[in-house]
Amino acid sequence: MFVVKYLLQQVRSVNIQVMKERIAKIHLETKKPKCIILTDMLWCAVRYGAGYRDYDLFELYDVPHHLRKTYITRGRNSELVKKYCDVHYLHFFQNKNEFNNVFAAYLKRDWIDLQAATYTECLQFMQKQKTFFCKPIDTCCGKGIEKVTVQTESDCEQLYAHLQQTGLQYILEEPLRQHPAVSQIYPDSINTVRIVTIVKNKIPHVICSYFRIGHNGFVDNFNHNGMVTPVDVETGIIKYPAMDKSKNVFLVHPQTGTPIKGFHFPDWEAAQKLCLRAAMEIPQMGYIGWDVCFTPSGPCLVEGNEFPGYDLYQLPVHTPNKVGLWPIFQI
Repeated sequence: MFVVKYLLQQVRSVNIQVMKERIAKIHLETKKPKCIILTDMLWCAVRYGAGYRDYDLFELYDVPHHLRKTYITRGRNSELVKKYCDVHYLHFFQNKNEFNNVFAAYLKRDWIDLQAATYTECLQFMQKQKTFFCKPIDTCCGKGIEKVTVQTESDCEQLYAHLQQTGLQYILEEPLRQHPAVSQIYPDSINTVRIVTIVKNKIPHVICSYFRIGHNGFVDNFNHNGMVTPVDVETGIIKYPAMDKSKNVFLVHPQTGTPIKGFHFPDWEAAQKLCLRAAMEIPQMGYIGWDVCFTPSGPCLVEGNEFPGYDLYQLPVHTPNKVGLWPIFQI
């Protein structure tokens, strides 16, 4: 029943023009007839819950049929969320102010809820920080986040008035200071590691981890010009080049020239322990992707994702053997 509901939802959300563009691109790359590509794409949707975006991004057209079942697709990711997460606790991860309240001990930064705080408290926060992030409380994928610098009290007053007029709810957050070793790769964003945990039988497990790196901006999000590469769970070492969503591959960061492959994260064991502890704060949400910042004083949480971005998983350059991650999620 879940698969049927998922497929119906996907049919209603299909962008025919984008799907045609994906088919045309795959046709140029593989020389396969478009009708064959479409038929195979539809089969993957029915059999594995893979939309046309999954089919293109993971290059399922180039994956042997017997290995396609090893891939985590959008449909299968939804199955994991449904299996491990209680919808009654979603709000703790969907609203940044609630998340920050619950996980305050894991944050290592000052923040303030614009709606809950007084006018004076907000102005004092702005004047103290000077530079900070404005984050809508209920957005994801870095949408709506702005990095703001104020110089004078008048700047603070004008910003406060502007944010109130938008009709949105915001939190203001102190910028984190990134570990110098991580900043060498790219200093203009906080480059986080997405550490994915599953809680099963009241025991938390680290399943996989991915380094998200900024590029031409102040966010590291894969959907906003960022790039990603897996981090070896056991060692904290990067063993593959990074890739962006346009499938460009990077051995070194294009803006700094710093090598990506071979990087070894500081405090890796502490980062894993941090996420394992955090996973037990709300164990009813048993499948979470934690975004971890590495600071000079140790790792801290940036946020937790209640629908972990499966599009970070199994990118072609990271799966030379064409085997996906589904097996390692079967704990």
